[in-house]
Amino acid sequence: MHRNQRVVIDVVTQSEIGAQRHAHMHMRRLIVFAWNYIFNAEASPLRHIPDISTRHYVLQALGLMWAVASCVALGSYTVVAASIVGHIVLIGAAAITVATYTAATVTPGVFGSSSGRRRDGEHE
Repeated sequence: MHRNQRVVIDVVTQSEIGAQRHAHMHMRRLIVFAWNYIFNAEASPLRHIPDISTRHYVLQALGLMWAVASCVALGSYTVVAASIVGHIVLIGAAAITVATYTAATVTPGVFGSSSGRRRDGEHE
């Protein structure tokens, strides 16, 4: 590797590090802003509620609502795989039933004429 090539690589690497630091700081500011907007009663729209106990109650009610909503969503995401499997089994059972009825109507001989017994009812 030539000396000039290494300098170019180092400059690009330093530039990338600077860009990563900038993106990290931007993301950190965004998270802090969102946190304060939601949980800080002085920064959120709840600041317009004059009574602090009412403001606290409303924030607690919203917190409970989001906890329940998150649990319900997570539960339904977890159960969706079992639901899909159950629906596939039901649809498969319906398809097999239709195919069996159709085969019995169109070609009844496909099911065979014997059940493994002789005409007098004994095993062969």
